[in-house]
Amino acid sequence: MAKNLVIVESPTKAKTIKKYLGTGFDVMASSGHIMDLPKNKLGVDVENDFEPAYVQIRGKAKIVKELKAEAKKASNIFLAPDPDREGEAIAAHLRDLLGGGKAHVQRLDFYEITKPAILKALEHPREIDQNKVDAQQARRVLDRLVGYQVSPFLWGTIRYGLSAGRVQTVALRLICEREAEIDAFVREEYWSVHVELSAPGSPLRFKARLMRKDGEKLALPDAATAHAAARDLGGAEAAEGPWGVAPAHPDYEIREVKRQEKRRQAPAPFTTSSLQQESFRRLHFSSQRTMVLAQQLYEGIELGGEGSVGLITYMRTDSTRISQEALGEVRGHIETSYGKEYLPAKPNAFAVKASAQDAHEAVRPTSVERTPESVRQFLTAEQFRLYQLIWRRFVACQMGPAVYDQTSADIQAGAYTLRATGTVMKFDGFTHVYADIEPAGETPKDERGVLPPLAAGMKLTPHAVLPEQHFTEPPPRYSEASLIRALEENGIGRPSTYATIVSTITTRDYVNKDKGKLTPTDLGKAVFTLLMKIMPNIFDVGFTAHMEDDLDKVEEGKLGWRQAVREFYDPFEKLLKEAESRKEALREEVSTVSQELCERCGKNLVLKYGRHGPFLACPGYPDCKFTKPLKAEEAPVPVDDVCPTCGAGMVIRTGRYGRFVACSRYPECKTTKPVSTGVKCPDCKEGDVTERRSKRGRVFYGCNRYPDCKFASWDPPVPTPCEACGNPFLVKKKTQAKGEFYRCPNPKCKAEYDPSEVESRAEAT
Repeated sequence: MAKNLVIVESPTKAKTIKKYLGTGFDVMASSGHIMDLPKNKLGVDVENDFEPAYVQIRGKAKIVKELKAEAKKASNIFLAPDPDREGEAIAAHLRDLLGGGKAHVQRLDFYEITKPAILKALEHPREIDQNKVDAQQARRVLDRLVGYQVSPFLWGTIRYGLSAGRVQTVALRLICEREAEIDAFVREEYWSVHVELSAPGSPLRFKARLMRKDGEKLALPDAATAHAAARDLGGAEAAEGPWGVAPAHPDYEIREVKRQEKRRQAPAPFTTSSLQQESFRRLHFSSQRTMVLAQQLYEGIELGGEGSVGLITYMRTDSTRISQEALGEVRGHIETSYGKEYLPAKPNAFAVKASAQDAHEAVRPTSVERTPESVRQFLTAEQFRLYQLIWRRFVACQMGPAVYDQTSADIQAGAYTLRATGTVMKFDGFTHVYADIEPAGETPKDERGVLPPLAAGMKLTPHAVLPEQHFTEPPPRYSEASLIRALEENGIGRPSTYATIVSTITTRDYVNKDKGKLTPTDLGKAVFTLLMKIMPNIFDVGFTAHMEDDLDKVEEGKLGWRQAVREFYDPFEKLLKEAESRKEALREEVSTVSQELCERCGKNLVLKYGRHGPFLACPGYPDCKFTKPLKAEEAPVPVDDVCPTCGAGMVIRTGRYGRFVACSRYPECKTTKPVSTGVKCPDCKEGDVTERRSKRGRVFYGCNRYPDCKFASWDPPVPTPCEACGNPFLVKKKTQAKGEFYRCPNPKCKAEYDPSEVESRAEAT
């Protein structure tokens, strides 16, 4: 009997959907794209109106063979990859591969993996949206043209192996330009003066800030001005300055009290961008880690007897829309669980961007009744924290506002006017659900302290005058969250690309993460400088945002994809040809000249970039091939070990082949051994896993009992046990899709952890 075949892109998603469809359906996974542009050549025929030459992705032969075999048996084929441009392109390639037979090929649309959503999609299948496919194809062709034509130019001017991306370069530009602003910033001194006061009959002390003198706004640019004002206000510490004995303090009298009720409205439900920002800010998850976890929650989690269940709606969206069914469910939950006082008279509505794809919903739980605590036992620690964040934000978005009484009092002290402000919460509203996961040490901006009962004409008692020095601060460096916000505000990229943009510039070593802040490396600055010299307009924020708008027009059917590519490529090609004609001059322009001289020919050495990092080289290459390490040899670091030869202490040194442990009495004693990772060998249980280096210079990790024990791994182990299975160590991984993370090497476990979690556990230990 012929069956219906449903094809999705993920095996986990296939397992969840199979449970809902029963025996009349087979559900298979393509495991992502099956076709793409070739890796070893451009794959775009520029002379033939940018015709792409797709090939089957290497390693997909077995999957394709199985899909074809099942498609021949099916009466209907339903293509159900994710509901975005990438998913539509996957569906189109599957249609071209499997169509043409007796089976009817159609597309399914759903934004949550639940039984009602799947069955509703089956009732309303559609044809593949060619406009959406064209929009994806235009982006793919544009990125290929830039990557495969600019990258070789970088190889010839900076170093081999570099790459450039159309959108990633704009993100790098934002980071480099912010760094330039910070470098150019000149700090300016300023002061503030606060007076600690109390009201009659109240033990509570509060602070008032000096604001005006003789009715005019008062500037305090230096210590002399601030301390003069402090002396006038009766500050005892002013007697220590050059002004002599401090006078008696003036009378402090309240001139005016203003009371105002303030309301903080509930936040909108999550979009992709806001989810990544809040996850970074509150949970310290990278954007890539957030999207990996969200994908797992979307595709399905095994919930005991329920089987695999999709816990959240589709996580790539820029819409804040909520379905009527979900609104009804969450409003009922709020009334039942928190009381009528937390439920607004009508649902909260949120503005939607003009460019938003409003067919999508916001990121929300598929069922609000599936509370975080009810599913906690089935989730990893990271999955639980992200699901809890999404669930709470969704519930909070439909709760009433938080209500505060805000009081401000103007206080007169002689010629000076001071102001005290305080805020008291009257009703917690949505913060009843959402505020209790504020990061440690962070205070909501509206909570400014508590004031005692105050009234006009009241005399106050001063206790201390507190002048304080401040300096203006440069603009902050971007974090992942603030960079994503900047990309979104400038119209660069789309929900599905934010995490990839951030991970790409970090994995290419163009940007470092330093305590959560993104700083450009010397290599990143060199790439940015060169690209700005050859095509500043192509990598301009406004131009890139315009291209994103054009891609949206392609999806809407208002612009042909070839025309969109041509409008970009024509000026791009012209600029690239001009750059090629002056490559030698550009190489000199972007070279950083050092003050150190070549030991062979006397020329100033220049900064170069190699596979193992920056180094200094003679500009006379190839006639003079002198090179020198950029940094002096690092100072030896003592370790808790003794030399087996002479009994002296051991230290970690760094040589041309990397780190090693050596006797501190070198060169008298030349004993050395590899650096231990602190992990016992999992194979022999006797040796230690140490850093080693292959014949080609690549670092790997192996047992120090080699050749008796031949354990080896490319992944660096860390002596942090797995919380899931108790394995005594984890390994550090880094991929393009996920970025940096830690994984349990136990094949039966494979639990994954965010770097911040592992580092915090290591510090605690």
